[in-house]
Amino acid sequence: MDILTLDPTKFIDLNATGVCFLFIVGFIGGLVSGFIGSGGAFVLTPGMMSLGVPGTVAVASNMCHKFPKALVGAIKRFRYGQVDVKLGLVMAASAAVGVQMGIRIQQVILEKWGQAGSDLYVSLSFVAVLVLVGGYVMRDALRCARSGGVETTAPLALRLQAIDLPPMLTFRRSGIRISLWFTLPVGFATGMLAATIAVGGFIGVPGMIYVMGVPGLMASATELVIAFVMGLGGSINWAMHGMVDIRLVLIILGGSLLGVQLGAIGTTYVREHMIKMVMAVIMLIVAVSRGIALPRYLVQLGLMDVSPETLGVLGKISFGSMCLALLTGAVIILGSMWKGRAAAREEAHGQA
Repeated sequence: MDILTLDPTKFIDLNATGVCFLFIVGFIGGLVSGFIGSGGAFVLTPGMMSLGVPGTVAVASNMCHKFPKALVGAIKRFRYGQVDVKLGLVMAASAAVGVQMGIRIQQVILEKWGQAGSDLYVSLSFVAVLVLVGGYVMRDALRCARSGGVETTAPLALRLQAIDLPPMLTFRRSGIRISLWFTLPVGFATGMLAATIAVGGFIGVPGMIYVMGVPGLMASATELVIAFVMGLGGSINWAMHGMVDIRLVLIILGGSLLGVQLGAIGTTYVREHMIKMVMAVIMLIVAVSRGIALPRYLVQLGLMDVSPETLGVLGKISFGSMCLALLTGAVIILGSMWKGRAAAREEAHGQA
């Protein structure tokens, strides 16, 4: 059998509890996706892995469910005037190249170290990216909150926008003018990360905000356009290698399509720094969850000696922290929506 084709017997058994958990994970992933535009994969992929789904199957199935959900979210937020279609298509072009590169990296890891190596790679990547990006976004969100919620263009973005390096592109909806060459690495990194760990928004949204100078609300919405293009191309490639579990796709998609619309509505009631805050909080909690799961994969590779009892305890803690991330994200988003909507009603009542 081709080493890149997963044996169907390795797909997990699903019971009622697992189906319900995946639906809830899908709903909250969609809620987060519609709210911050990251695709919600940093919730969905670890959520599937916590049930025992192999890392490559979790990544592939997540990517497969992503493009219809991203399309729904993009259309919803386009109606609110939050999507820069031109920017999304430009970024998606280089992201598509990154997707193919990322899939190839996963295939090489599978060939050399097997499924345990792939799971370790996915988890290590999650921890590294979540801590670095989550910490930076949290610091920026706190700075923005202290300044009264006023969002300013990052110094790096201002410097890059001042460099006249043809071809120069103008994105009127986002209000920026920048060289094409500065958009390419952000798009490529978004695609490569999306294909390797199914999370492109970690790079895409912060990249557009801090490297290109796109407003946070616009960046989070435009990322959904990029996610649609990446998800469609990546799903076809992963499916050709037998990595997509259509059961997982349909379950999480059912929850996601409901959550993504609610999350998109939520963006109309909150300040932009709150989007960053939600992203950072969930990132850091999920990083803890994936970090606790690392010993399991190290034991499978023979790199660490830990008793089965200890691994069982760590597995439960990892699963519990994942549930905490889901609950925290849902509470923050829904709470912000409730407060924002109440404030909007009071303002409208005062003007009446």
